[in-house]
Amino acid sequence: MATHWTLGCDADNPQRLAAFWALALAYVKEPGFEEPDNASIIDPDGHGPAISFLKVPEGKTAKNRMHVDVRVAGPGPWDMTERARLIRRRVPELVSAGATVVREEWYGDVLGHVVMQDPEGNEFCVA
Repeated sequence: MATHWTLGCDADNPQRLAAFWALALAYVKEPGFEEPDNASIIDPDGHGPAISFLKVPEGKTAKNRMHVDVRVAGPGPWDMTERARLIRRRVPELVSAGATVVREEWYGDVLGHVVMQDPEGNEFCVA
């Protein structure tokens, strides 16, 4: 049996970041984490890890060494044209929730993924 684990994230505004990632990952807020200095989100189906956000005094200073990939097409193998369409549909939704587009990455002539930043500048990909 796999070990249950939580992804811990530093944040300036834990509640805002939790709300963004809950939308991005179709997670829900975890009950009991309503304090301004901490927040947690969970997979409503109970399969994915919890993600917690803790207020820290320092800001982000460098590129992430690890990041989340939002996999819009689910597990592979994929029809790359359909996957590109799903990426293009998801990116504007995340922008409207506070993310910014950094760049597009192409695999030959097919859109491979879009590099984005969440509301606090943490990099992630929509793939």
